[in-house]
Amino acid sequence: MNLFEKEALIAQASVDLEHETPEAVIQWAIERFPNITFACSFGAEDVVLVDMVQKISPKTDIFYLDTDFHFKETYETRDRLEQHYGLKFVQVKPAITPEEQAEKHGEALWKSEPTACCNIRKVEPLTRILGNYEAWITGIRRDQAPTRANAKKIEYDTKFGLVKFNPIAHWTSDDVWEYIRANNIYYNPLHDQDYPSIGCEYCTRQVKAGEDPRAGRWSGFEKTECGLHK
Repeated sequence: MNLFEKEALIAQASVDLEHETPEAVIQWAIERFPNITFACSFGAEDVVLVDMVQKISPKTDIFYLDTDFHFKETYETRDRLEQHYGLKFVQVKPAITPEEQAEKHGEALWKSEPTACCNIRKVEPLTRILGNYEAWITGIRRDQAPTRANAKKIEYDTKFGLVKFNPIAHWTSDDVWEYIRANNIYYNPLHDQDYPSIGCEYCTRQVKAGEDPRAGRWSGFEKTECGLHK
């Protein structure tokens, strides 16, 4: 399939899939793009999608970006999910260690240049792993942030050059937690400690009552995305 044919397919599918269930979107995605992967961050949305993908296509690759800076609870969530589903998440590491980063860019780069830190520890590794696939699945939702408000359930990701599926783009946070409770899915315990959005330990804080759910990410900076999504 050439790019023109792929763009035509995506345009039509964007209309056809808009009112389909997340499971139907995942099924459609895997049938038409078998060389597909799912990017998991072990947040509430992504543990839902782990459950769906495992039920629909347990052999589909699921990877995570190991920045070396995750909360211990995030790694524990990874381990619990691996044990429960009998799977092995694909670990994707940055090209340099935290020590090499500090030597090259200075200590605590996330404090002085958080975007540069994200580029090293997230964007570059993501670009590298996505080069092996023709499509990927993400857990972004439209109501998470203004930058995600126009996300379609299927779109062409011009940044990384492949097809992108957002099966729960239309869901609310309540939808996510209803699925978690109904299916008894293990989730990151930090969600119960006022961490609605969980990233790296150094760049994530608890969210106070009345704050935006993503206010705890890169607090103090005019930054709301790590660069993985447009």
